Amino acid sequence: MTEKDEGVIVGYPVDRSGSGPLKLGSGARLRSGTVLYDGSHIGPGLQTGHGVVIREDNRIGADVSVWSNTVIDYGCRIGDRVKIHANCYIAQYTVIEDDVFLAPGVTIANDLYPGDERSAKLMTGPHIEAGAQIGVNVTILPFVRIGAGAIIGSGAVVTRDVPAGFVAYGNPAVAHRKVADLPEIGHRVAALRERS
Repeated sequence: MTEKDEGVIVGYPVDRSGSGPLKLGSGARLRSGTVLYDGSHIGPGLQTGHGVVIREDNRIGADVSVWSNTVIDYGCRIGDRVKIHANCYIAQYTVIEDDVFLAPGVTIANDLYPGDERSAKLMTGPHIEAGAQIGVNVTILPFVRIGAGAIIGSGAVVTRDVPAGFVAYGNPAVAHRKVADLPEIGHRVAALRERS
């Protein structure tokens, strides 16, 4: 059973032909301002924050969370147990595999030359592999592949592929070391507290 606040629109009509009706799995929790377009297939357990828009022709797995003021544009593929935080923009044709985490303010692009008709025909979002973690205010450019289990540091601009299991940060983002080589979180927190 779907639980929804007032002001939620489920099955917003789509002008493009061939999209079909919205398919929404059981157990959804939809907060006010959420708009789900016709033509998407969404698995069970979807949770949305306020003001979420999910456009048409998306395929979204089970137990996905999409938090406030986030837009998922059309034609995306999103796996199971993905967490997309507040104020994110997911561009058309993006692929996000299972168990990915996107922190607040992540922006994903899909067009190398916006406004150029030739570029519009080639639009492709990035591909984010399973278990990757994307930090606050990261920008990810078109055609980029972020490997499984990679971590992208806050504020990075990802312009090229990041290998699986690596930490990348900077502008442009560069892979610096393996996730396995990061200090344990307890040690990291203690070090930060000592500095303050």
